[in-house]
Amino acid sequence: MLVWLFEWLGQYYTPFFAVSSLTLRALLAVITALSFSLFFGGRVIRHLRSLKYGQAVRDDGPQSHLIKTGTPTMGGVLILTSIGVATLLWARLGNPYIWILLIVMIIFGAVGWADDWLKIKYKNPQGLIARKKYFWLSVGALFVGASLYYIATLQPDMATTREMQDLLIPIFKNLTIPFSAVPFGIGFIIFTYFVINGASNAVNLTDGLDGLAILPIVLVAAGLGAMAYVSGDVRFSEYLHVPYIAYNSEVIIVCGAMIGAGLGFLWFNAHPAQVFMGDVGALALGAMLGTIAVMTRQEIAFAIMGGLFVAEAMSVMIQVGSYKLRKKRVFRMAPLHHHFEEIGWKETQVVARFWIIAIVLVVLGLMTLKLR
Repeated sequence: MLVWLFEWLGQYYTPFFAVSSLTLRALLAVITALSFSLFFGGRVIRHLRSLKYGQAVRDDGPQSHLIKTGTPTMGGVLILTSIGVATLLWARLGNPYIWILLIVMIIFGAVGWADDWLKIKYKNPQGLIARKKYFWLSVGALFVGASLYYIATLQPDMATTREMQDLLIPIFKNLTIPFSAVPFGIGFIIFTYFVINGASNAVNLTDGLDGLAILPIVLVAAGLGAMAYVSGDVRFSEYLHVPYIAYNSEVIIVCGAMIGAGLGFLWFNAHPAQVFMGDVGALALGAMLGTIAVMTRQEIAFAIMGGLFVAEAMSVMIQVGSYKLRKKRVFRMAPLHHHFEEIGWKETQVVARFWIIAIVLVVLGLMTLKLR
């Protein structure tokens, strides 16, 4: 909204036109979301305490976590609100990708909120019934797939329509998986469904230690922001052999808002955590990252950058599968971060080392832009 205001004021005082700069607006989105989350963070925490919205800790988890019982949860509301405010202020709201991301944030955030609220109400870490939870998550993911497919069909040339659906394979210049060849976008929509739901649940599984999930979210958002910047600029996309999708230029504003909001939340979520993001934050942020990956056609690069989330999700799948098939556990405890706690790593060591891994993986993911 401020973009429109400043451009109107630019008629009378030309320096206001500086806000038209995409880079400047992305930085302003970072600062706005960061300032908002820092300013309201303490107030939100006090309000959550007054409502007695405390975390219910698994009784089968590490014993050291029992001390966290009662720590305010649902702090993800602060993150999502900060993202929403910064995006609405600094993004061009005529871009459909902006509204898709905001709707994803609302749908997945609402599911997470319901899950958190039921955990608090019944003092049970199980939360929302699985079938209800995955039904609404599926609605959100299918909405994204159908919307992006519809936008792709509106493009003036078939080449762009295909590029907005086909899966880009890193390293190879012209190698893709042609989802556009499947009629009615069915292949693209199904693939999008799995990317978004997978990302959402993987981030949720990673959110188990103080500060563990939020910094990797910030790092991956920064990496995807670079991808969005490249694919939204015809010169860079041509040079780096990635699909040019004009809508992606504004997606960097949302990425900037995620970075600022995440860093502001980390201020309060760092060990010892004053607040947890809860499912309301983890599910929504994971879904937004997955959606941005689909928008930029960088799903494989996203899997590399978010390799920490992938490893956490895979550890749960392996553990459950092994126990059902062999009645044996592969890890001492799943998700993966609990395994390292069980073998003697301190919580702060697990978090710091996982952060280092996340940094390396984001760098590797960004390298795929040049290795083509």
